[in-house]
Parts: sequence; structure tokens; C-alpha cells
Amino acid sequence: MTLKLGYKASAEQFAPRLLLDFSVEAEKQGFDSVFVSDHFQPWKHTDGHAPSALAWLGALGASTQRIVMGTSVLTPTFRYHPSVVAQVFGTLGSMFPGRVILGVGTGEGLNEVPSTGMVWPEMKERFARLREAISLIRKLWADDDLTFEGEYYKTQGATIYDKPGAFLPIYVAGAGPQVAKYAGRMADGFICTSGKKWDLYKETLLPNVEEGLKLSSKPKPDFDRMIEMKVSFDTDKQRALDDTRIWAALALTPEEKMTVHDPKEMERLADALPIERAASRWIVSSDPDEHIEKIKPYIDMGFRHLVFHAPGNDQARFLKIYGELVLPKLRQRFG
Repeated sequence: MTLKLGYKASAEQFAPRLLLDFSVEAEKQGFDSVFVSDHFQPWKHTDGHAPSALAWLGALGASTQRIVMGTSVLTPTFRYHPSVVAQVFGTLGSMFPGRVILGVGTGEGLNEVPSTGMVWPEMKERFARLREAISLIRKLWADDDLTFEGEYYKTQGATIYDKPGAFLPIYVAGAGPQVAKYAGRMADGFICTSGKKWDLYKETLLPNVEEGLKLSSKPKPDFDRMIEMKVSFDTDKQRALDDTRIWAALALTPEEKMTVHDPKEMERLADALPIERAASRWIVSSDPDEHIEKIKPYIDMGFRHLVFHAPGNDQARFLKIYGELVLPKLRQRFG
């Protein structure tokens, strides 16, 4: 597959209008895709943001011509009934055919608990809900007058009148073997993030994706292996390091953050981390060639869709220097 280079729109960090401006600029700078997370509450209370990804993607599609856009990731199981997700992405797909991807995951308590008041379930139930939701979404895109009787969701005579205008892929995000295998077997792409232990990618995630692909009912030559690349690149090395501070929450372990439902508490935990740990999830560099060498192992493992997430507040600066100094060299070497 051709190497695809995307931009991660940091919805938690920027107001929606500014985020839109950055994403339009990403298209101008040569990025192939833009992915946005879908949060009800951000990980940071002070100056945090949490725009509706569903509304924002419509604005992005209308403001751009070429880029592929999607969620990384949305949870179609608690805040949203799957039929609502099917309707929204049916609309987006019919308006921007061939340019929309639905990226989904099992969710985080920070997003789902405050908006619903629910008791956050164990992973077994969250995964079961995700599988059933994906099945229902696809049925709604394919059938009319659908009556669906699942364990968690039901519809009665439901029809999506504005279905996707072209094939609309569903990508599944995961950090464990079961979800990775499911993504290979049932989805059109797999999403994960960089900066974790190499064994997780090489011994757990990618092998299970491959096992799932073998179990699929049909060949998937275009299956997309997508990874969010945490990169802090600047011609000033100290600035690149300091920029990671705002995203220190990413360095918290799953055990430290999974049950946290309050942005203020998440912010407190992140602020307590030293800069070395805050930067530990990021590729921090100021030299393009050195930077690419640090990205190369992910490409060598088989990831062909790299979505770059930069932590700094000056995203316009990042987009310009990355578009000029890094993207052309990546394409020349690997594209």
C-alpha cells in the first residue's frame, strides 16, 4: 500500500474554529488525511475543549477538497445509539463520498460516565457492545425497514434514507489482542498509537491483526494499518521538548487514568509528572533525518498510514515546517 500521511486534529486542545483552520492548512501542506477524536470531556480542565466531532467533521468536509477524514476514535455504544452513528456517517458519506472513515473504539469512562451517569462496565461488556454496534451500523447502511434484536441494542422498522454515497470503511482501535484480532477479521482498518513498548506492536497487536485477517470471510488487500504518531518536531530542540508538557496525560498508565471521570483530576495527575515522563510518549527531535529514522521502525513493522499528532500550541508552525522538511523526505524514502 502507498504510504499515507495524516494530521491529528487535537480537539481537546483547540477551539473548534481554530482546529478547523489548522486542518484546512494541513490539506494545503500536503497531508492526506485528518482524524479527530470524539470526546464529551477533555483530559484537561484548564483551557480544555471538547467539540462535537460529528458536527465538526461536516464543517471540515465542506472546507476541504481532497483529504480523507474520520474519527480517531468515536465510541458508538454509550453516548450514542449505533443507529444515530449510522445516520450521521451515512449523511457524511453521502455528502463527501470516498472521503469519510468511521474510527471506533470501546471507550473511556472520562467521556461516557459524565454524559450518561452510568456505571462504567468491564472490558468484556464494552467489547461486546462494540461488536454488536458495528454489526447494526453496517446493517442499517445496507438494509431498509430494519428490525434488529440484539443483546444491547434494538431497532424497529428503521431506515437510513441518506446512506453513504460510496463504500465507507470502519476502523477499529485497540490496545490488546482480542480487539486487534477482531479488527483484522471484521473491520477495514486498525488504529493504535505510537510510543508504547515495542513488544506490544510486534508480539501482540500486529500478529493478532494478521490472525484476524486470516479468519476473515474475504481477502482484504487494502486493509489499513493506521497509527497515531506522537511527534514533537521543531527546529528548536528545547521547544520541541517543552511542547510535550501540555499532553503529559498521555504518559499516564491505563491503570492511572482508566477510572478517572473528572478532567480536573486528570489534569492534576498529568501536571505532577516530570518533563522526562511527559515527553516519553513522543518522538522529540529537531533534525528531519534523525526524526525519520525514529519513525522508520513503525513503517518497517507494517504501518502504512501515519497520522501525526503534534503537541505544541503553534500548530501553524508545525504544519509548515513538517510539510516542508519531513513529509517530502518520508514520501521520497517510503512512498
